[in-house]
Amino acid sequence: MPAPALLHDLLDGPACASERIALVSGDERLSYAGMRAEVERLARRLREDGAEPGDRIAILLPKSIAECVAIFAVSRVGAVFVPVHPSLRPRQVRHILADCGARFLVTDGTLLAALDLAASDPLRSPQIVRLAPDAVTAPPPGLAAILYTSGSTGLPKGVMLSHANLLAGTRIVRSYLAIGPEDRILSVLPFSFDYGLNQLLTAIEQGACLVLLEFRFGDEVVRAVEHHRITVLAGVPTLWTLLTRAAPRLGKADLASLRILTNSGGAVPQETVARLRRALPHTDIVLMYGLTEAFRSTFLPPGEIDARPGSMGRAIPETEIFAVDADGRRTRPGEPGILHHRGPTVSLGYWNRPEDTARILVPDPRFPLDGTLVCRSGDLVVEDEDGYFRFLGREDAMIKSAGFRVSPTEVEEALMETGAFRAVAVIGLADAGLGQRIHAVAVPAGSGPAPQEVLQAVRRTLPPHMVPRAVETVPALPTTPNGKVDYKRLVAERTSYV
Repeated sequence: MPAPALLHDLLDGPACASERIALVSGDERLSYAGMRAEVERLARRLREDGAEPGDRIAILLPKSIAECVAIFAVSRVGAVFVPVHPSLRPRQVRHILADCGARFLVTDGTLLAALDLAASDPLRSPQIVRLAPDAVTAPPPGLAAILYTSGSTGLPKGVMLSHANLLAGTRIVRSYLAIGPEDRILSVLPFSFDYGLNQLLTAIEQGACLVLLEFRFGDEVVRAVEHHRITVLAGVPTLWTLLTRAAPRLGKADLASLRILTNSGGAVPQETVARLRRALPHTDIVLMYGLTEAFRSTFLPPGEIDARPGSMGRAIPETEIFAVDADGRRTRPGEPGILHHRGPTVSLGYWNRPEDTARILVPDPRFPLDGTLVCRSGDLVVEDEDGYFRFLGREDAMIKSAGFRVSPTEVEEALMETGAFRAVAVIGLADAGLGQRIHAVAVPAGSGPAPQEVLQAVRRTLPPHMVPRAVETVPALPTTPNGKVDYKRLVAERTSYV
């Protein structure tokens, strides 16, 4: 069988003609043959509604079999899928729909009602909404998906991923994690997150079983691993904190089936790693680092955890990772520099944002004339003699909390819209469970509402992961000599009580 060239080619694998179970969600089961039929059915509906190759089709659905089917159906019609996290508020969803120029939205009745849009297919599930984009931008060749991610300023930007990007990520991760047809993968990450999406694609490519789970409590995850005999579990640091500190069942359940646990979306505290290893002595733990603009960059093999505590790991297969100093020179071992990523998972850049794209996709500084673009991550790292990297900090002010990248500007704007403050600065403070917790420092605008009342109001406009844990009021914000808010000072002054 030839290697897949397009995302939906994964459905042509040998498993897809069988009754082997592909997807599990609660009591619902879908075989590979059944999934292929459902994908064809939804693709036919989209074509009948007028979907054409190159159209952007947003998918706003809860974590479900329907969402998995929609992703492949959009690819089948030659369109571009735009997965939208269901926790986003209507304003943010509308921004994504407008920004990418979506022509259709695939959703359900509950989520559709919050958006106040009329479905063109209101009696069938999932529901299809025909949209009228303000402007039409032609997608670059090979574009498969646009994943929206927050930067250091403004509303989310859409990262363009090609079919080749997604298939390379599938191939690479499957190889170094040794994923195979007999694996049972627990999917707790959203498909709007690159690693959550990768789990779906890897499972389908290998003919494995993907078990979908939405959860509130750690014990729900533990029960799912035990009940479904899960072999692979991926998560972000907040999940591991939840399991090791608030899941009493973790130490009692039979989890012998779990052969591998993987982390992305932020560093896991060493204490949490130690707790996981004690609770899961027969499970390999693989710590990974990546960014949506290049998917995955490094991984730390399980055997290196003790020898290299706190390490980001080494380059994933088929990829070259290197650091560059301020003069554009590759750093030597022990010298700090900005991490650069070269390889087949480097994205196509940001949708309709050429200036932002030019800042993150740059000519390889070592070989500037060979025409290859590399991803400049903005992360300050240091490499050791063996090619392993350690994270030192962010070049910009972006906050990474609970596996999400959060724009301080977007949170500040939401707080200012309440009318309670004259000025607001949002910062990230180190947190063992979240990676960083979102903290707001504000100057009150007279006798306005109390901070807790403001937070209550903000929860109606921001998703939970973007709501500050606290709003601290001060008489004035510190500024730099050129008059800008001194964010570094705000963070430094608060490290004593983090």
